Amino acid sequence: MMFKALFKVRPICGQCPLNSMFNKCTYNTSSNSEQKKRIRSTVYYLSSVGVLTVGLSYAAVPLYKMFCQAFSYGGTLNHNIEDSKVETMTPNRNREIKVHFTADTSSSMQWSFKPLQNEIRVAPGETALAFYTAKNPLDKPITGISTYNVVPFEAGQYFNKIQCFCFEEQQLNPNEEVDMPVFFFIDPEYATDPKMENIDDITLSYTFFEAKQGMDLSNIFKH
Repeated sequence: MMFKALFKVRPICGQCPLNSMFNKCTYNTSSNSEQKKRIRSTVYYLSSVGVLTVGLSYAAVPLYKMFCQAFSYGGTLNHNIEDSKVETMTPNRNREIKVHFTADTSSSMQWSFKPLQNEIRVAPGETALAFYTAKNPLDKPITGISTYNVVPFEAGQYFNKIQCFCFEEQQLNPNEEVDMPVFFFIDPEYATDPKMENIDDITLSYTFFEAKQGMDLSNIFKH
């Protein structure tokens, strides 16, 4: 009878207080370990994103140039223009294109930068010269580098720059001001493309960025 009584009050293993405490501690240890792994993964991810962001900010201009040249995006010039084409092309005087000029600077660039003319009227096949001006108002030298695009993008493939200051470092000394030329032409084929039939206005836009120290862009920017 005593054995039966003891058997009745003997706790089931799954309900043993010691077992419950052991299981709870094991669960907490496992939970803490998983939480630490998640925190480490999050830290690694955020660190990788930060490094990638900094790297892309330094590479933005050269990557933009390579993208533009590969896909003719934004009117980037194909640098294989033959001199003979420029010398022999005939302007189409039956078509007049109005080219507008705009200028902008990045948030970190403190130059004063603007076009010297608002617009130029040019015929397809005719060369034209425009100027932008930049001034460094600070008491220290600043080096800048510019990108550009042409709007509408469909016109970009016909907009050719013979000489310009894009994708090249420009250093201005304290309080120095310079005029920068853009020598360009619109391909005569512009006038025969049905998609360009109703497009008589083109905008050429430049944006200047401050070139950071240690950036070696000379090889990438060679034409």
